[in-house]
Amino acid sequence: MAGLRLEKLKKSFGAVDVIKGVDLDIKDGEFVVFVGPSGCGKSTLLRMIAGLEDISGGDLFIDGKRCNDVEPRERGIAMVFQSYALYPHLTVYDNMSFGLTLNRTPKAEIETRVREAARILKLEHLLDRKPAHLSGGQRQRVAIGRAIVRKPTVFLFDEPLSNLDAALRMEMRMEIARLHKEIGATMIYVTHDQVEAMTLADRIVVLDGGIVQQIGAPIDLYKKPANRFVAGFIGSPRMNFLEVEVADVANGVATVRSPTVAPVQIDAAGLSKGSRAMLALRPQLLKRDAGIGSIGGNVSLVERLGSETIVSLETPSGERVLAVIPQDETFEPGSTVAFHFDPSAAHLFAA
Repeated sequence: MAGLRLEKLKKSFGAVDVIKGVDLDIKDGEFVVFVGPSGCGKSTLLRMIAGLEDISGGDLFIDGKRCNDVEPRERGIAMVFQSYALYPHLTVYDNMSFGLTLNRTPKAEIETRVREAARILKLEHLLDRKPAHLSGGQRQRVAIGRAIVRKPTVFLFDEPLSNLDAALRMEMRMEIARLHKEIGATMIYVTHDQVEAMTLADRIVVLDGGIVQQIGAPIDLYKKPANRFVAGFIGSPRMNFLEVEVADVANGVATVRSPTVAPVQIDAAGLSKGSRAMLALRPQLLKRDAGIGSIGGNVSLVERLGSETIVSLETPSGERVLAVIPQDETFEPGSTVAFHFDPSAAHLFAA
């Protein structure tokens, strides 16, 4: 297996800069997820690592070797794409062994590698079938098996589950997590789905506009977002952002207030008295019982999801606030309610 190092990596298409200088170290055996909105550059960055896109600037090192000009087949990587890209006229066995056959690998070794990959992915009973007779999840496992048999130093996944339904996505997430644990390979995974990112990653790389916004463990990004973009992107439902005025600052603690939010003290840095700021609150932090912070408004929508209820609140200033209530409480649309929160769990960003 191998680690990777990206130093000031850049990619430009003509005058358009897509990747704007990415620095990243990925340890041997680590599972790293690139996440961000559509167009943020995450797939382009993955393709640069794979050698499918030229590098405009900076350096890429795989297992300590500079690979900017190394051919894709010589980088020791295997890539699993969004589309399964299976040959419909070949069996599962032949699809998985196709690359090895082209490389003139001995038949006995091909047999050993394919059987071992099939065991890992629970495909032994499907080796004689053709893709048309497989489910979506089985086809994706075949595509992963085709990568496994190559024995790469690094696995690259480009949104491999986006074509599957919700139940299959959950099943395949568990399969990929189990696969990583069993073979211990270095894996880089691209997705726009934050659930996949949070459940699979050792570390998440959040990208926006070709720039790394934050790198860290999933729980660190959730609890300690570096900026407003990360705070708003990580977590579901989305984080609430409320504009507030900084009434006072003392010893790194800001007192904020607004027509929506009762005066409350929150840890802050770089804010001055009289400035505007954005108060960020997770919907899960809002409670009906007493608390220091308070937000009131009218109920505009109630969504019951069984284990929890999502309440949409319209504040007097016209802002929309979401609250996730785990209890089976009743809320009438149009009624006036107040939610409370612990200021120590809130975030404050410059407006």
